[in-house]
Amino acid sequence: MKRPVDILKAIRSFRYAGVGIYSLFRYENNARIHLIACIVVIIAGVFFQISSIEWMVIVILIGLVWAAEAFNTSIEKLADLVSPDYHPVIKVVKDTAAAGVLILAISAVIVGGVIFIPKALLYL
Repeated sequence: MKRPVDILKAIRSFRYAGVGIYSLFRYENNARIHLIACIVVIIAGVFFQISSIEWMVIVILIGLVWAAEAFNTSIEKLADLVSPDYHPVIKVVKDTAAAGVLILAISAVIVGGVIFIPKALLYL
């Protein structure tokens, strides 16, 4: 027998996720940098009137970078809890998680360049 959807449980889950998003941007410097970059990209997208497809790519990349930053932060916090003192394996874990964010951020910059540089050159 299927269980009915527990709306209150779903609402609580969204609230917890919202608290996580708030904490990410409130306490994590790199997340704030990504947020500022996002605002700049949105302003540029509106200014250059990018296409629907370009908006979809931009939105997907913004979501991916923010998600990667959230995963990285979670891994770092958990690693700090598990091993508050320096440990070489924890260092590798944290560095690798940070590398994932950097790889996505570099990809986003490249895609941003492909989208925005030709449009900016038309204004020169």
